[in-house]
Amino acid sequence: MPIVFSYILIMLAVIFLWFLAFKRPIYEGILISFAVLLTITGTWANVFSYIDDALATSLLYSMMAFCAMSQILTKTKVIDNCVKIIIALLGRIPGGAGYASIVASSFMGALSGSGPGNVLATGSITIPAMIKSGFPPELAANVSSTASYLGNMIPPSANIVAALGAYTAIYGEDSISIGSFWIVCWGVSLWFILSRFVQLFIFCKYYKIKGMKKEDIPNIKTTIKESWSGLLLPVIILAPFIFDAVCNETFLTARLGAAGAGYFSKSLLIFIGGIASIYGILIAKNRKEMTPKEIVFTFANGVKGIVPTVATCILGYMIGALFTDLNVAADLQAVFEKMDFGIVGLAIVIPLLTCFISMVIPGSSITVMLGSVFITVFANAGANPILVAAMLPCICGVMCGITPPFALGMYAGMSIAKSDFTKTMKNDLWWVATQYLLEVIVLLGVLPIIGL
Repeated sequence: MPIVFSYILIMLAVIFLWFLAFKRPIYEGILISFAVLLTITGTWANVFSYIDDALATSLLYSMMAFCAMSQILTKTKVIDNCVKIIIALLGRIPGGAGYASIVASSFMGALSGSGPGNVLATGSITIPAMIKSGFPPELAANVSSTASYLGNMIPPSANIVAALGAYTAIYGEDSISIGSFWIVCWGVSLWFILSRFVQLFIFCKYYKIKGMKKEDIPNIKTTIKESWSGLLLPVIILAPFIFDAVCNETFLTARLGAAGAGYFSKSLLIFIGGIASIYGILIAKNRKEMTPKEIVFTFANGVKGIVPTVATCILGYMIGALFTDLNVAADLQAVFEKMDFGIVGLAIVIPLLTCFISMVIPGSSITVMLGSVFITVFANAGANPILVAAMLPCICGVMCGITPPFALGMYAGMSIAKSDFTKTMKNDLWWVATQYLLEVIVLLGVLPIIGL
């Protein structure tokens, strides 16, 4: 067995054992696996340089900014208001509650950064609405959970930041603007959202599901009047990145120079999260909940949600630095090239591999540790490296939450829908199969993608 696989298997074995046998948090297992790898490879002398490399990564602080933003948006109930507007707009069409769930869960999942958390947040509104309009409980649970995990691959999800870091680690920070990369990520995610719509349409025909009853649909005029300010949130978050993608190489470069345009692009990831948080505070209906004291308490109470994500990212960057020192990426690339999978084989094998690994290791950490390897291997096989980078949040962070037996999103949906486990799992497998098939098709580069 090539030594590169030994390193990866040892890392995974330690994390699996720590998580499954001792029921301890993932980030503790990653830390222990890091220590084990340092011992085996005799690189303890370099440990501080690995820590320094991890903490010096600017993308890490962007992840923290968006994690903090998700805490504020959840506290202010902005997400709930947006969900009500979507239901008011789509509730009347056959299966409308389900389509509303896909739209709401996908976008809100990108903002919240938590698959199971988003299922519980948006699903508490959309799942009862689906069941009341004729959805079988197992279908309602899976519509919400599979759409919620799409948030992991839609900007401004923190997974996107990790994927951009994997790409720029190979091609340099000036190889693509942040806005341009986000456009590609949106282009990729649109296909997966569309697939959810098509699959839901088929299920609605099969179960003869109708639209929501008139009395169950919020009044559109009243809802927009009360919650219109929440609709500006997507504009505040997305518009600067669209401007960066369209104008970076022309308008901004002409006025700020290449370096200035580059710094503008990099600054967006840190400042937009803060600006969106401030806006969320300003439009909060209950201002007493958003005083400086309450904001401090919000972050204090949300530490349990933020720390694991940030810790796993830091530790992931540390292992990534160690792997770079050990030439793991180059060795793994050589192994894949020796196996001569070709782009078709890689598109089939790597999503299966990441699905298995991500059931235990967070998708952002896998992207940090192995993302550059996957990009390089695919690029050498003839794939577009930008497309592969944009697909990393998908293959590393979506399948894990919807694939049994570790499908946390499915369990979260079941808890609201009160659905039967066996029926829910069987229905879930249809969504998993569609997700995997589309991953393979997109990686093969046969679909048109906005931004490429």
